[in-house]
Amino acid sequence: MSLEDKAINLSLKLTQTPLVSAEDQPRLKIVGKASLQGEVKISGAKNSALVLMAGSLLCEGDSQLHNVPDLVDIKRMSELLKALGVKIVKKDNIFEINATDIDPTKAPYDIVSQLRASFFIIGPLLSRFGVVRIPLPGGCAIGARPVDLHVRGLQAMGANVRIESGIVHANVVGRNRRLQGANIFLDYPSVGATETIMMAATLAEGETKIENAAQEPEVVDLANFCCQMGAKISGAGTNTIIISGVKNLYPVKYSVIPDRIEAGTFLVAGAITRSEISLYPVIAEHLAPVIAKLQDIGCQVIAEEAERLRIIPGQLKATDLETLPYPGFPTDMQAQFMALLSISEGNSVVSETVFENRLRHVAELSRMGADIRVKSNHALIRGVPFLSGAPVMASDLRASAALVLAGLAAEGTTIVSGLHHLDRGYDNIEGKLRQLGATLERINPT
Repeated sequence: MSLEDKAINLSLKLTQTPLVSAEDQPRLKIVGKASLQGEVKISGAKNSALVLMAGSLLCEGDSQLHNVPDLVDIKRMSELLKALGVKIVKKDNIFEINATDIDPTKAPYDIVSQLRASFFIIGPLLSRFGVVRIPLPGGCAIGARPVDLHVRGLQAMGANVRIESGIVHANVVGRNRRLQGANIFLDYPSVGATETIMMAATLAEGETKIENAAQEPEVVDLANFCCQMGAKISGAGTNTIIISGVKNLYPVKYSVIPDRIEAGTFLVAGAITRSEISLYPVIAEHLAPVIAKLQDIGCQVIAEEAERLRIIPGQLKATDLETLPYPGFPTDMQAQFMALLSISEGNSVVSETVFENRLRHVAELSRMGADIRVKSNHALIRGVPFLSGAPVMASDLRASAALVLAGLAAEGTTIVSGLHHLDRGYDNIEGKLRQLGATLERINPT
């Protein structure tokens, strides 16, 4: 492995829990055993909105993104784009974005180091300007998420890429400084790499084929967004995507798809509290693996009408699950289901195959009385009759949601710390849960 590859594969862990006591951080106080009822509105998808914001760099003029969730990560991406010179006007959940006059070398380290999705800007900037400078990204400390697949794809399209002191410098040589179409096979169906290469290929010269591409709904959303801008993309949602480069793209108005992970989290909230609740808007097919596992566990999930689901809880029973790239079971729902399986009758096995460090919530669930043993990337869960409230600390975004769910079901009071993780990915989760009847409040440090 070259020194460059080793540099690319460094796993940055800059956004782990801050070195301050729990009392100095905001905490969520949850009184368990409340029954939930009613309906909850699902926000726009975090993982779509972030990449669509990056995709807006592909053209001049005023684009509009609708249904953008109110999240810390969205605010960080906005700050990053503004640092490049992008003009952004926010009106409720609508972002007006103008990337006409920008500098592709001004990505600041202090923002990029906190946001994994910041690396998405490398594809559109390199394709449009022929040059980009960006620090290596940060994000949740859930394991190595190297950007080597992104970089190799760009290199296959003719980019010169070097990494010096944690900074990625990339440029395209030649008279017109355009990337060239290429056949690219991804060693792993990485969502980020697929999206980075797809955006870069929209303005490249010639045809690009991405094989073993990621098939997630967020990839399809980005492809639809780019096509509306004038790109020529086919095959999104399959393992082979073909992009025919065009000379220019144009501003559009586009609405972000509903967040399937937020929707899945609220479905588990209904199941774990044995409550019947409705969700809208949702795209049911995006939730197929989650719905299938809820049915295995003993719940019913009913499509009431277009874009609306209702969960009807049942007697919870054990099941096994393994995280896989879409259309398999999403790694972003693993922690929430582990909380649910911890009070499901029988023995379950959860296998995490996507990220090697995504079982850190086990210790905190065990603190609440869960009976879980970890062996390698497998969690062996023996269901217990109930969980007990306790002070717990979130280790990452989805772990924070799992601990909130566990607190809703537990007897007594649970105090969840590490809310900076929760705020990165859930739009007003406290307000939405209170609206359903949950008893919880945020305690801010004095």
